[in-house]
Amino acid sequence: MRIVSLLPSATEILFALGIDKEIVGVSHECDFPASVRNRRVVIHSRIPRDAPPAEIDRLVRDYVSHGESLYAVDARALEELAPDLIVTQDLCHVCAASPGDLATALTGFVRPPQVLCLNPQDLGDVWRDILWVGEQCRRGWAAEALIKQIGAKLGQIEKLVAGASVRPRVAFLEWLQPFYVGGHWVPEMIELAGGHDVLGRLHTPSFRVTLDEIVAAAPDIILISPCGYDAQRARDEYLSMAHSDDWNAIPAVRGSRVFALEANSYFSRPGPRLITGIEALAGVFHPGVSVGEEAQRAAVRVAAPTLSARAASI
Repeated sequence: MRIVSLLPSATEILFALGIDKEIVGVSHECDFPASVRNRRVVIHSRIPRDAPPAEIDRLVRDYVSHGESLYAVDARALEELAPDLIVTQDLCHVCAASPGDLATALTGFVRPPQVLCLNPQDLGDVWRDILWVGEQCRRGWAAEALIKQIGAKLGQIEKLVAGASVRPRVAFLEWLQPFYVGGHWVPEMIELAGGHDVLGRLHTPSFRVTLDEIVAAAPDIILISPCGYDAQRARDEYLSMAHSDDWNAIPAVRGSRVFALEANSYFSRPGPRLITGIEALAGVFHPGVSVGEEAQRAAVRVAAPTLSARAASI
């Protein structure tokens, strides 16, 4: 079987199921594992890679408002690759090509490939998508084994946070300029890790919020996780911003409990590594619990606690 994946999370699922040798084409955003970079890229973004955050937001809203795609699908490359299966999504048109973009590219195909369209809204959907991809690629047994591993890990995390006496109030910011909060599976991840999401809504796309709404929510912990960013870039952007007195009065900021996350790896992409993201959140919310090294690297404190913050925590 020859497979083209237009979705980074689908690419990760395919590799996790041992189907990597059958992948012949990917999107420009498929970057994990590293060996995927030698596959042919068949989709490109129309958003400049080096555009500042506010400009990215403006361009995205402009494209969407005019009904235009953010992506260009290379129909010629697709035809040359002659895939049997194309995996795409219909969840977030900011994250990957839509089925409509793909349909246009496939118009001239003599033998159109099968198209598998994923649309996860919560963690249960993500796990079901893994099983679905496995079934479609004749790797059902591998998908079932992976889901079993994920279930075992979830059980371990549940035990880690079961004894926590306090569930911190958490704000998960998926974009900073302007502010957006994470939705879909993110509130569920926070809940499983022993926290309470004060702004996000399960099964709902990320949405814009105001500074006043974040201040009024008074989160104990703020998570900086811009979609498409790694932790260092997220941290740098946060530190480059000018923050008002109201922002600095938020409990999370006063207590130096603002963390930058590896968004692409463990939070934005609905794939197997979300389980590591949940484990990482458990470590952030409950510093006394022990988490693995990969989970520890997934969250970086934005700034060291001040003397007053350390004193307040004693």
